[in-house]
Amino acid sequence: MEEVHTMAETSPTAPAAAVPPTPPIPLSALLARDDLALRQLAGPTGPDVVIHWAHTSEMADPFPYLLGGELLLTAGVQIPDAPSPDTFFDAYVARVVAAGGAALGFGLAPVHDTVPDALVTACDTHGLPLLEVPPGTTFSGVARAVWQLMAQARLAELRRVTEAQQSLAAAAAHPDPVPSVLRRLAQRLGGHAVLYGPDGTGIAAAGRDPAPAVAEALRNLAAVVRPAGPASTSAGPARPASATDTADGVHLAAYALGSGEGFVLGVAAGRREGGDHTIASVGAVLLSLLTGEHHGAAGAARSSALVRLLLGAAPREVAPLLAAGESTGDGTGDGERIVVQARRERQAPDAVAAAALGTALGSPLVDLDGEVVRVLVPAGREPAPVPGWTLGVSAPAEPGGWRTADTQAARALARARATRVPLVRHGDRPGLSELVPEAEARAHARALLAPLAARPALLETLRTWLSLHGSWDRTAVALGVHRNTVRQRVARGALLLGADLDDPDVRMDLWFALRHS
Repeated sequence: MEEVHTMAETSPTAPAAAVPPTPPIPLSALLARDDLALRQLAGPTGPDVVIHWAHTSEMADPFPYLLGGELLLTAGVQIPDAPSPDTFFDAYVARVVAAGGAALGFGLAPVHDTVPDALVTACDTHGLPLLEVPPGTTFSGVARAVWQLMAQARLAELRRVTEAQQSLAAAAAHPDPVPSVLRRLAQRLGGHAVLYGPDGTGIAAAGRDPAPAVAEALRNLAAVVRPAGPASTSAGPARPASATDTADGVHLAAYALGSGEGFVLGVAAGRREGGDHTIASVGAVLLSLLTGEHHGAAGAARSSALVRLLLGAAPREVAPLLAAGESTGDGTGDGERIVVQARRERQAPDAVAAAALGTALGSPLVDLDGEVVRVLVPAGREPAPVPGWTLGVSAPAEPGGWRTADTQAARALARARATRVPLVRHGDRPGLSELVPEAEARAHARALLAPLAARPALLETLRTWLSLHGSWDRTAVALGVHRNTVRQRVARGALLLGADLDDPDVRMDLWFALRHS
């Protein structure tokens, strides 16, 4: 195994590499351009020889003006008029290599008809690729070709990262999300991906199994980023979020998951390409959500609550389990919850977006149902608007009233979408209806709305129409129907009720009944 050199993201003040934020291009890609007609005369070849940019200089010593990674272009104007320039060329090439130059391009004409033999020898000696630039090829043309190839490489990298993100998100929605994400990650990186538990053992893995020495090096690297104690409360130095290493020619990387439970993602690949770190980071975020949801005491309690509900337990009996690990800090009961219904503004939500919304609202109890996401939030946490979402919020309710709270949240969401506001709460202000006993109010509602009892669509249309002050267009938006359908339903409801909806007293009485139906 090679000597371990770990690069960990521990200090924000560490010097940045002097390379641009774009992928380098292989020197072979530049040589393959027929329009340039470049020819390599000396130095190493192969896919590992890359350049980051092109620079022209006729300085006898360009060292102070190079950042590293350049294809240095020169016409040899600086070559001294001496019988034996061998010493000059050896020193010149040595300085270019010391400055980090990636390759040297020597232009023919008007100064030199051929590339000096001493320069070819010096480049071979120091391992610097040497290119012959023919008279018909300008240095500007070479530089432009470098930028074009870099732009193409950048576009290909962005496309690769985007496709990988979509693929990983889809894998996270599978019934077996953790193995699916690891499998997709290994495929995208062309290597091995493993999830380590808090005790350092591998929980799940995918891809080609590495050699034992490499596997051991990856486990050791995972220990570098694993938190030293629960929730990173140890007094020692902070652990890095990620670290990289190389063992037996295999590139290794480890990522601490944000669930706080000590899980670590390890990746081993035979190559390291642009965008690999971004793709692995996306996988780490998804695995953080998945491990944070399904592991630990709070996750076990929520799983127990779900199993008990499926086996017939009443919501009130399992409600205390849902409060495991939660602290509202306001003295509210463990059973009280707020139902939030949400819709994304621009596109349908996926599992990852739904989980992110739950995190923003402070609850892991999330249900993705088509275009609507429902979140069960502790009553002590007042939901606030979330950018990109439209929210409907219910009143706090005990377990026996959660179904009613769900209906309240749905109606609040419909009103929020119709009025184009980010959040609407049910019953923001107390009304006069609270002066009437609930039993009497419900009896009055049943009697008044009896003609519509078998027509729930008419009831819901009337309720929405009245809540939106008789606006046909807003009601149509809230219900997702045509405005003519709203008109027909309202007219039919008024006919069955024998009510004049132009009379404000009738509207008030009807709204009171609908509020208690």
